[in-house]
Amino acid sequence: MSEIKTPQIKPGICIPWEEKLKELPKIQGDEALYQRIWEDNEALGYMYIWQVLLSF
Repeated sequence: MSEIKTPQIKPGICIPWEEKLKELPKIQGDEALYQRIWEDNEALGYMYIWQVLLSF
């Protein structure tokens, strides 16, 4: 049982902001705003995936 690893991704997130930030060009403006929008959209996608899985 000690071999079980805990996931590094927060619950409710498919792609973490830190990982997505590496793919984006330099952000000019409020990075916290970009992060909040990204995480809100990620939560909707995560919720959709769970709804589809639970419906069938």
